[in-house]
Amino acid sequence: MASIAQTSASDEAERERRQPLLGHGMILLFVALIGCFTAWGVAQDLTTPMVAGFKRIFDMSTFQASLVQLAYFGAYFLLALPAAFINQRFGYKTGILTGLGLAALGAFLFYPASKIMTYEAFLVALFAMAAGCSILETSANPYVMSLGPEPTATRRLNLAQAFNPVGTNIGVLLAATLILPKLADPVDISSLTPAELHTIRAGELGAVMAPYLGLAFLLVLIAVAIASQKAPPIVEEFPDAGPYEGGTTGLFRVLWRTRRYRYGVIAQFANVAAQVCTWTYLIQYVEQALHGSLQKGGFYLQLSLLVFLGSRFLMTWVIGRIRATKVLGALAFLAVLLCAFAMVSPNMAGVIAVVSLSFCLSLMFPTIYGVALHGLGPATKFGAAGLVMAIVGGAIMPLVQGKLVDETSAAISFIVPAVCFAVVGLYALYDLRAPNTVAGSVA
Repeated sequence: MASIAQTSASDEAERERRQPLLGHGMILLFVALIGCFTAWGVAQDLTTPMVAGFKRIFDMSTFQASLVQLAYFGAYFLLALPAAFINQRFGYKTGILTGLGLAALGAFLFYPASKIMTYEAFLVALFAMAAGCSILETSANPYVMSLGPEPTATRRLNLAQAFNPVGTNIGVLLAATLILPKLADPVDISSLTPAELHTIRAGELGAVMAPYLGLAFLLVLIAVAIASQKAPPIVEEFPDAGPYEGGTTGLFRVLWRTRRYRYGVIAQFANVAAQVCTWTYLIQYVEQALHGSLQKGGFYLQLSLLVFLGSRFLMTWVIGRIRATKVLGALAFLAVLLCAFAMVSPNMAGVIAVVSLSFCLSLMFPTIYGVALHGLGPATKFGAAGLVMAIVGGAIMPLVQGKLVDETSAAISFIVPAVCFAVVGLYALYDLRAPNTVAGSVA
């Protein structure tokens, strides 16, 4: 019996490998969608350094400056469900264009914000841009999955998601070259006249504004490209998923009853938390382990993001040959070991271990996403929203790790991402053991 089961699994894997990655006539649309994945990567990591930037510009506390992250992740959490209703009523393409339009509007709002010269004005612009990115991500991920045969959906999403860290690296580069160098060194505000202070802040806020205006024009160009594409008919609701009764309420009931999806939301929360924790506190870890500067920590952060980028493309190739959740489980438990090593060895070897966490992270988001949405059929749109809302893990768990940094050390604090990686690993084990059922089952 075991031999028969192994043969069946091998035949199924071979059939999946023979399936095309994209449906007929989908290439240009897929390329345009890749632009979306790159653009929201630029937006996210162009924004990350703004915590330090606004702290300096407005002479505020770290807590006040951290409202930048709260506005960004808060928008993701709040707008994901409305995006699902847009997708349900008007389709994925309308959701994508709505997200691009709102994100572009938010980026353009950085111009009046730089003239108003208040922190609150920038937070409004940032929230609007992140809200658009939330709608965009909620719509684009399942849309990419639907551009071809279902057996290759996870691999297709991994390929598209591989271009997200391209945007991430561009965002960090833009911030490092166009924003942070133009921020004045801290000065004694009391020694400046109001006119002098106004002039300095106007120049600094102008430096903040410029890259966002460039991003706004990029988002508009991508929207035009997608709007001009005539996508062939897409089968979004799979015949074997079965009918759902009860309208929207029935769809939510299906999501709750589907363990693979329900546990997937938890795993995605943990994955995003681990990612944000790792990258947020890598600099502090380097400062402690190597007695280095912020510049040295920034170098290792950039190196970590490059590892993440290269690994995304590598893993897209790997999961074409090995079941995605097998690779997910192996990388998750490897990440737990790397965190444990970094905790007990705060030195150069520990720094290498923390940088290597990006190798493990690369596969996680798109794989969890694809596995959790598998077979949901008509419930896919709302299921996608729940997985995007799980991004709020990136706002919550870093607060826990930050408290541990204050109370212990940067090294000890890496127990937080270790626990998160363990949750992801357990989800991979669950999927490997669970029967291949469709939505609405209890498996």
